[in-house]
Amino acid sequence: MKQIDIFIAFFRSGILGFGGGPSAIPLVQREVVLTYKWMNDEEFSDVLALANALPGPINTKMAGYIGWRVGGVFGMLNALFATIIPTVFLMILFLTLLSAHKDKPWVAGMSRAVIPVAGVMMGILTWDFIVKSKATLGWKWTILFVTLSILMLVLLGIHPAILIAGLLCVALFSRGKRSERGEHS
Repeated sequence: MKQIDIFIAFFRSGILGFGGGPSAIPLVQREVVLTYKWMNDEEFSDVLALANALPGPINTKMAGYIGWRVGGVFGMLNALFATIIPTVFLMILFLTLLSAHKDKPWVAGMSRAVIPVAGVMMGILTWDFIVKSKATLGWKWTILFVTLSILMLVLLGIHPAILIAGLLCVALFSRGKRSERGEHS
């Protein structure tokens, strides 16, 4: 039953996540955290951060790891298959249709609508993470980290993977310091 659930979760997010990884991340989060409860939000955000830092498509990295964690090697292969098959099938179907109707105004409108929809979905996911980080960091540190991250990304042009790696190092270092003092996180 667990393998069927893995397949359904990643197939559903794969087939509904039109627009690539950014649009599918909130769908994967919903399946993994809310529907099947394989992870909590903090664990999912850790997986998301690591997947963002590594090269390659984010959906397959997340599917591979979550599938392995939930169902072992077969779960990993199952999740990868469920993630990739809808993309391949829909790509062939949509590219064929778009080629056939590329001069129609509704095709141009549909293509332009994908970016704002994906942006709204990512904004909602980001806001959820910000609100949930209040519980662990508090508003002061959350706002400070968000502000510094935006400044580093926009003004300094730092690559997101470098920023994520730096924040992971800070989190590991601060957790290590608390453990040495006998505090628990």
